Amino acid sequence: MAREFTRAQRVGEQIQRELALLIQKEIKDPRLGMITVSAVKLSSDLTHAKVYVTVFGNDANAATESLKILERAAPFLRHALGRQLVLRVMPHLHFVHDVAMEEGSRLHSLIEASVALDKKKSGKDS
Repeated sequence: MAREFTRAQRVGEQIQRELALLIQKEIKDPRLGMITVSAVKLSSDLTHAKVYVTVFGNDANAATESLKILERAAPFLRHALGRQLVLRVMPHLHFVHDVAMEEGSRLHSLIEASVALDKKKSGKDS
């Protein structure tokens, strides 16, 4: 019977949980906005991890500032993860801004506008 999840997926989920707690409790930079660790994708050899973070707020500048702060804190976070997880090699952390929620809300507003326009047009025809 084949396994449902690969080792990289299981380790990625564990890193995601631990990183969310570490960022919340250990990073004390006031410029860091409200962020969520949405996903962690590991390379097949577990040496590199892309950490997808969602930055809440409307300011695009805040997202880039938060990513810079996280990149500067990456060695500290990697060391703290190494103390909590038992892995032969602790992956290097690379933070990426996850735009999935922003795209979802943008598509939702486009769909709502299209539905409202269709209702307005159908009201004129009848």
